[in-house]
Amino acid sequence: MDGKAPLEVIASSLRRERARTGLSLTEVAKRAGVAKSTLSQLESGTGNPSVETLWALCVALDIQFGQLVDPPKPRVQVIRADEGPAVYTEHGDYSATLVASCPPNTRRDVYRIVVAPGPGRNSDPHMPGVVEHVVLSTGRALVGPTDEPVELHPGDYIAYPGDLPHTFQALEPGTTAVLLSEYS
Repeated sequence: MDGKAPLEVIASSLRRERARTGLSLTEVAKRAGVAKSTLSQLESGTGNPSVETLWALCVALDIQFGQLVDPPKPRVQVIRADEGPAVYTEHGDYSATLVASCPPNTRRDVYRIVVAPGPGRNSDPHMPGVVEHVVLSTGRALVGPTDEPVELHPGDYIAYPGDLPHTFQALEPGTTAVLLSEYS
């Protein structure tokens, strides 16, 4: 895999989930706060979706992120460090690669995070009840609620409400982490 967002999977998932909800293209775009043309492009498999756009669509469709970007998996799966469906933030140098999504009847997704120093990634609240768990792998970072981020060092762990504004800001080059989103 080339590490780019799996546009065909996203397109198919968006069409499937919109049909499941019975919502029009216009209504989903409105609820997500994105242009109707953007949603139309994504449903046709074109465009370059940001993390922010994909999260907004997940909230609008009341689905987990993994349901949007993750194709079905074989029983045994290996994802190398430079592989996987990566999505990028609109501002700054931050990418999230989904490495394990929730199978049916489970409620978590696992991501590999790679971020460079800069203004950081400020996230809007996700669906109610989401808790994010982060283990910092390399580097240093400020992570957690936007109003009270905590400085993490390699091996440090933090859990915080993902349904409140939160941030991830690298404090040195080569910062990586594992993030687990838990859905209640």
